[in-house]
Amino acid sequence: MRGDPVKIEVELARLSELDLATLKARWRSVTGRAAPAGVQKLLLLKMLAYRLQAEVFGDLDADTARFLDRVASDRNLAGAKTLPLPDKARAGQGAIFVREWEGRVHHVMHMTDGYAWNGSTYRSLSEVARAITGVRWNGPRFFGLRDREKAA
Repeated sequence: MRGDPVKIEVELARLSELDLATLKARWRSVTGRAAPAGVQKLLLLKMLAYRLQAEVFGDLDADTARFLDRVASDRNLAGAKTLPLPDKARAGQGAIFVREWEGRVHHVMHMTDGYAWNGSTYRSLSEVARAITGVRWNGPRFFGLRDREKAA
């Protein structure tokens, strides 16, 4: 199955039909370890699906994995509503900025020639923020790329 995106679709569909004992056996065959104790069927199914997809499409890069491990282990963040952003300087081409505004979630992609949002390309994040809100905004601040204390 490794390297074959078509076969992964079939395998993922089959996983949802398996009972917990069979999922645990499948987990062992994929990872070489026993399934984590106390994991419910739905979570094990999702973990196994992730593992299988990572084998075919590739896993997280090392920086992202370290960032997620840090966030998961930082007890101060347990109840936080916002998480710290990864290195802001690396939010270059291909980065996707997400912002909720008036109950609607907006996704903006950093492209070679600007920022793509809602089928149009804009020269700056500030232009995108203005298109979304109808008023002037500092784009990086609107999308959470600047600390509010420093920007104020």
